[in-house]
Amino acid sequence: MSEGAAERYLRLRDEIERELRECGRHPGGVTIVGVGKGQPVEALTAAIAAGLADLGENYLQEARRQFAALPPVRKHFIGHVQTNKAKGIAAAFDVVQSVDRPEAGAALSKAARQLGKPLAVLLQVNVSPAERFGCAPAEAARLAETLRGLAFLRLEGVMAIGPLDADRSTIARAFELAAKTFAAVGGSTLSIGMSGDWREALRAGSTMLRIGEALFGPRPAVKGGQA
Repeated sequence: MSEGAAERYLRLRDEIERELRECGRHPGGVTIVGVGKGQPVEALTAAIAAGLADLGENYLQEARRQFAALPPVRKHFIGHVQTNKAKGIAAAFDVVQSVDRPEAGAALSKAARQLGKPLAVLLQVNVSPAERFGCAPAEAARLAETLRGLAFLRLEGVMAIGPLDADRSTIARAFELAAKTFAAVGGSTLSIGMSGDWREALRAGSTMLRIGEALFGPRPAVKGGQA
């Protein structure tokens, strides 16, 4: 019988705890955000039943469909923030991990005010030449100050996407830059590390991993027209 999402979650949890001990960190301090991205509801539900408490989605429309069929979880938006979708994002999610410019922050804060719902956010910093989005590390402290001035946003830290298809030392250096930026920005959450690079992320100090394939298997083909 093939391994299901619940078994993968429990095995990954154990591997993370072991890695934390090996790099001298206290076990238990890292959050796993399961990345749905079109995965079957049954797989998401199984992982949640096994203990997964946080779920991330890139697309607003897909998230609305998925969340309606799932048990309660903490909902993370991890896609690029389009300002014209800010109200929908603020309504559907508990955390927005991908605020990379003042306009996105202002739109989310305005939407959160209208909803009467303060919104937790992370500042997305760009540490990879191949990544299209994210604030430059040198500009992160200034953007953080702007976000902290918005009444209905609560800045909790930094998110970054590591370089894809890179060697391990390149990934490690990118995550070290993300960690340095996090130290300058402040907060409680450093969201770095995905299925292929979570070990490097933990060694750099990650407190939150965004895991898709390692939990749910290969990602289904992306549907057109999602946003």
